[in-house]
Amino acid sequence: MAIRLLLAEDMNMVRGALVALLNLEDDLEVVCELERGDLIVDAAVEHRPDVAIIDIDLPGIDGLTAAGLLRERLPECRRLILTSLGRPGTLRRALTAQVDGYLLKDAPPRELASAVRRVAAGHRVIDPQLALAAWEATETPLTERETEVLRLAAEGSEAGEIARRLHLAPGTVRNYLTTVAAKLNARNRVDAIRIARDAGWLP
Repeated sequence: MAIRLLLAEDMNMVRGALVALLNLEDDLEVVCELERGDLIVDAAVEHRPDVAIIDIDLPGIDGLTAAGLLRERLPECRRLILTSLGRPGTLRRALTAQVDGYLLKDAPPRELASAVRRVAAGHRVIDPQLALAAWEATETPLTERETEVLRLAAEGSEAGEIARRLHLAPGTVRNYLTTVAAKLNARNRVDAIRIARDAGWLP
């Protein structure tokens, strides 16, 4: 009996290629394909896939949030994240969401088919290079307040708005951002956000 698959990927060409590749396998069958994260749970309840293959960057809600909701609603459906985001911090978020697999999109097609089978059989599958990078990732040098300030900056808030939300003076917020940039050896605020995200230090 074929392993039933749900595939959530917002890029039409990528999704079409993945469906074609997976359906070439005798024991795999894509029973549902989606382009939005907020459609995943209802579609899974309707189609009852064995494995949901989910991209992280989806409109509606992101793939990791959808995977968490799917786990609550349909725990028998296994969840395999397939993404281009090869950052240790993203992998840690995925593991916190208790996904069953995490594979990069540039993996060879045979690895995807193998990962699907292993996840369907109850195993956890993690891209080995990414797992090593996450293992070697260092602890954050930022304090809790510095992280909070940087997180709000990453969401697009200016110093004045961050100050109001955290009950600080605008000058204090600017000092925090300067300190963060210095600690991370960043060129500016945008560079600091990138460094912190890549390292998994921003939630």
